Amino acid sequence: MELLQKLSNIPGVSGFEDAAQNLVFEELTPHADEIWRDRLGNVIACKRARNRTSTKGRVPRLLYAAHVDEIGFMVTHIDNEGFLRFTPIGGFDARTLMSERVLVHGTRNGSHTLKGVIAPQPGWLASEADRKRVFELKELLIDLGRPAKEVFDTVQIGDVISLATTFDHLNEEVVTGRNFDDRIGVYCMVEAMKRITNPSVDVYAVSTVQEEVGVRGIPAAASAIEADIGVAIDGSLGTDIPYAQAHERQGTLGKGTGIYLMDRLTIGSPKLVRFLIDLCERQGIPYQRNIGGGTDASVIQRTGLGALCTTVGAPTRYMHSTVQLCHVRDIEATIALLAAFAECADELLPEDWK
Repeated sequence: MELLQKLSNIPGVSGFEDAAQNLVFEELTPHADEIWRDRLGNVIACKRARNRTSTKGRVPRLLYAAHVDEIGFMVTHIDNEGFLRFTPIGGFDARTLMSERVLVHGTRNGSHTLKGVIAPQPGWLASEADRKRVFELKELLIDLGRPAKEVFDTVQIGDVISLATTFDHLNEEVVTGRNFDDRIGVYCMVEAMKRITNPSVDVYAVSTVQEEVGVRGIPAAASAIEADIGVAIDGSLGTDIPYAQAHERQGTLGKGTGIYLMDRLTIGSPKLVRFLIDLCERQGIPYQRNIGGGTDASVIQRTGLGALCTTVGAPTRYMHSTVQLCHVRDIEATIALLAAFAECADELLPEDWK
């Protein structure tokens, strides 16, 4: 899983995704008939239809979208001792942050990547009340372990901060990383594009930007493509954990890709959802039904004349933390479904589709 490791380890905070997008562009180029970046930074690769069964009307367009951005921070203040204050870029749970390691991407006097830690309050300084509460983000600070002058010479307000945890194998079947939401989705999309040999539709693979701060990247790409069918690739909720009660569990690691029925922004197009489920059952691809959070699908579905749309993806435990977990079988099932669907997607649309 060398490519997944590379994708997971490259910093790409929302709005600052260039390094990650460079890798995606490089990987998709040999497998696309056309590839470009739009003005927002989305990478768009197109593989033209090869085996279309109908000759009527224009060739249908299938849009696969996976967001490459990850949550992070931005420097807002440097105090006289060289400690940093910061603001979040994307949604964080403050409970997960204290004692985390970070990378501060300094831009004063050149480009510098400095290691740091989100400093915990020492126990001997903590009051009884402090021991029982969660510190708010605005109270946290980053310690770079450097003299103040060195910090001021390399870091300035506006510099981006990414979490430093890297990809790892917990065991032979489960992998972990800080940004599987949604580098797993990007990986699955890239690998599917490599496997698609006879698409029945024009397939557009879009590595989108700024999803974590309000699905800001996908509107430009969706408007340009005007897809007939859209599938976002994002994490399904991995809820097979002790914290979840029985009625809250729906996504189990190792049991297959998740097919979204709905989320807080989108109701999956029933016809598409049924088609994907039938396809999985015909081809022996393990799948699970999922009700998830919002994804790029919400924009694709409502752009232009509209599109049949939903989301698929491997169940992911502990999203928006640095210890996200995925099962390799679920990753493979997601890739297999995306590759198979592209080769029969035209069957979903009626002859008089407009």
